[in-house]
Amino acid sequence: MLIRTTGILLLLISGLLLPGMSHASLNVFACEPEWAALVKELGGEKLTVFAATTALQDPHHIQARPSLIAKARRADLLICSGAELEIGWLSLLLRKASNKKIQPGENGYFMAADYVEKVDVPVTVDRSLGDVHAEGNPHIHTSPENILRVADALYERLNTIDAENAGFYREKYQSFRHRWQQSMEKWRRQAAGLNGINIVTHHTYWSYLNHWAKMNVLATLEPVAGVSPSSSHLAKVRDQVSGQTVKMIVRVAYVSERPSQWLSERTGVPVVVLPGTVDFQDGQSLTHWFDGVIEQLVEIK
Repeated sequence: MLIRTTGILLLLISGLLLPGMSHASLNVFACEPEWAALVKELGGEKLTVFAATTALQDPHHIQARPSLIAKARRADLLICSGAELEIGWLSLLLRKASNKKIQPGENGYFMAADYVEKVDVPVTVDRSLGDVHAEGNPHIHTSPENILRVADALYERLNTIDAENAGFYREKYQSFRHRWQQSMEKWRRQAAGLNGINIVTHHTYWSYLNHWAKMNVLATLEPVAGVSPSSSHLAKVRDQVSGQTVKMIVRVAYVSERPSQWLSERTGVPVVVLPGTVDFQDGQSLTHWFDGVIEQLVEIK
C-alpha cells in the first residue's frame, strides 16, 4: 500500500513539475544596460536578464570578475554592443565561462552593432589615434532608429533560441515596435529645433544621436578617443569655438566633469550632462531614458 501511494505521489509531483520545466526562463547576459532593457521588453517573464554594467560605468573598461564569469557560464544568450566596445574584457570572459552556447558563431552570441550602419569608421587604425574602434563607433544605442533595427534582429534571435515561445515573443515585439515608433515621432517633433545647432562634445559617445538630431559638432574635448585633454588642447578648443554660436557642451555622465566645466567657464556655453544609457537596475525603460535625453537637449536649446 505504501509503495502504491508513493508511486502515485511521484506521478503527481512529476505532473506538476513538467509543465513548469517546459516554460523555464532563458538566462540572458547583457554587456550593457540598454540591451538588458531591450531584451526584457521583447521577452518579459520568459527571460531572466542580467546586466554586466551600469549607467555610470564606462563599458570600455570592465574586468572579467568571477561574478561575471559565473553569470556568463549559465547564460543561454549573450547580448553586447560589439564593434570592439568590449574588446578589453569580453574574450577573456567567454574563455573563462566555457559556455559553448554563447561563443562566436553560436545562436546565443549576439552583437548589436552587426545590425546597424556604423559611423566614425576609421580609414586607418593606429594606436596614436587613441581608443579608436576599427569597426566604427560602438555607441549605436544613442540613435532611436538603431534601437528599432536591433529589436528586429533580436526578436528573430529569440525565436531561434526558444521557438516554443515564438507566439509570446511576437506579441511582445509587435507591442514594443508600435510604442517605439510612436515615441520616435514625438522625439522628432521635440528635436526639430536642434537641427543645425553647433555643439561641443567631450567624447564621440553621442555620434549617432548627433546624426539623428542633425546637430553639428564643432569640436571634441578629447584630443584623441579615450585620452583626457590637456590644458593646451582645451585652450585650442576654446580658440576654435571663439566667435562661433555654440549652444551647449555635451558630455556623458561617467566621464570627468573638469574639461567641460573649464571650457564652459571661459566661454559661457552651458554643459549638458546626459546619462549614457538606461538605468536598468532601477527599472527604467529605454523610452523613459530617451525621453530624458531629448528633454535635456531641448531645454538648453
